[in-house]
Amino acid sequence: MSDIRGSLLRRDPLSAAKEVLYHLDISLGSSALQGPGTSGPSAVATAAVAVERSTVELVEEFIYHTPKDRNAQPKRLSCLQELQLLEIMCSYFQEQSRDAVRHLIFSALFGLQGNQVDDSRMAMLAKLVSMAIAVGRVPILDCTATWLQRSHAVCCVRVARVLVDDYCRVVPGSAHTLKQVFNASPAFCCQFITAVTALYDLSSEDLTPPPALLEMVVDWITDDPRLLLLTFLNTPLPVASLSRGCLELTPLLGLLRWSVKAPLANQRNRKQALANGHAELEKGAGQEAEELYSKLHLSVLQVFLMLQVHLTEKNVIGQLSVLQWDHVVGLVDEVGRLGEELNPLHAANHIQLALDRLAQALQVAMATGALLCAREELRPLCSRLPHNNLMQLVICRTRKWIMWAGCSVCGGQWQKGLYADGQSEE
Repeated sequence: MSDIRGSLLRRDPLSAAKEVLYHLDISLGSSALQGPGTSGPSAVATAAVAVERSTVELVEEFIYHTPKDRNAQPKRLSCLQELQLLEIMCSYFQEQSRDAVRHLIFSALFGLQGNQVDDSRMAMLAKLVSMAIAVGRVPILDCTATWLQRSHAVCCVRVARVLVDDYCRVVPGSAHTLKQVFNASPAFCCQFITAVTALYDLSSEDLTPPPALLEMVVDWITDDPRLLLLTFLNTPLPVASLSRGCLELTPLLGLLRWSVKAPLANQRNRKQALANGHAELEKGAGQEAEELYSKLHLSVLQVFLMLQVHLTEKNVIGQLSVLQWDHVVGLVDEVGRLGEELNPLHAANHIQLALDRLAQALQVAMATGALLCAREELRPLCSRLPHNNLMQLVICRTRKWIMWAGCSVCGGQWQKGLYADGQSEE
């Protein structure tokens, strides 16, 4: 390894980086062939452990330019050289035909090590994924989906923020390019939605999803609601072995937060804009956003119903809570705080709409086994919220019929009813 490093030190930064990629292909490619699993992302967890520390150090020194000698002056790629390196990476991952090798090298390049180089790793990864979206490099998107599933949520959010800025903020109309990824890499889209819902929690105007992002996500889910369950369906159960701090298995919690909090958050944003002397959002744009959140809410309810089938097939219904109780408690607290910020006299309709959506989601989630909790637990929790007729029906034990067809909560499209005790219509 010292001979390789000595050779790399004599090269210019771009040439050295290319040589490291070549070395990774040779060394990790052979180890993948000798390993127990040689295809697909399932080989990553086993083979990635075998990456030698010396190899990681080569990557850090000659790809991310962190000198081994602290007193040495680090070499830096120029902007043009960095672009050339990204193009080389794009071509390599596109041309590498073996899934296991591709995922191994992706992990060696971008697997987080818990050191100061991780910032450079995430910055480089975000640029690579942005380029891959622009030029349609599906293998990179598939590898990124695995990375997003295995990395800490904070890191995933940082990468997602760059992609949102690149395609939903900086260049008008560029969201169309990102939208096309839906057909190319559904796995990436699923993880991307999970990451952006973790990023945009509607706690402030800055953390409200941009209109282009909201429209794209709703279009994806409307076209195929099963997209939200891809990661869950491809993850072996039980899921207790998943690393703590990673993204959720599904984006259902984040999307539910969007649909429930949207009426309150939008009203808060309008109120703050007027207080700061800014013009209020155009009525047409506001109405369009409300319709998108309504469609989103309907899709979330539909996915809960789909989830029941899969939980039954996996024989884990009543054992695995896809929607965690502590997350529901957090959502209820967020809704309560938002409601308190608004004047109930002026925002009564918005508060009731948010509570209606929350009640519907809780009812369907409990009835389908996505949320495991007793109604006795719901009563004290929901007592913190303003009175809502639908919520009272959900937490009571009577078999009153809850019919949502034609209601404004989900755009008048919801056609299936559930009894308040969680049993479906006969």
